[in-house]
Amino acid sequence: MRRAAVLAALLLLGACNQPGPSGGQAGDKFAGLDAEILKWRSQILAADPLCRSQAQDQKCQSFEVACKAERNLSPQDQAKGITAHVVAAMSWNGWDPKLRQPQAGSRASEFTKDAAGWTRAEHAPVNMESCADL
Repeated sequence: MRRAAVLAALLLLGACNQPGPSGGQAGDKFAGLDAEILKWRSQILAADPLCRSQAQDQKCQSFEVACKAERNLSPQDQAKGITAHVVAAMSWNGWDPKLRQPQAGSRASEFTKDAAGWTRAEHAPVNMESCADL
């Protein structure tokens, strides 16, 4: 009985160490997506008007990936070697220089993966819970 309990505990611990759906296994079609989302966050910090203030209490913060959703691949996409389409939405808090007050920001992007890796394109606003197109 004790041996079975120890074995069950080890199996549970092993399962906890498995990478998530956008982790890093080589065979994972979403491998590298998390790194691309972090790169997108850096681009928002550098370019979004809400993130331009240099004052410490007015910097962009509280970035959150609100949703990620895989999109279906068309036969044309597959013929081009595309292996995945994912739409993600991110929200953050920044500083509106015109209104001189904190302001929430959000944006959606579509990530496309092919043999060369991931590329990102702007996407129309989506439902922030499901990533469904509005």
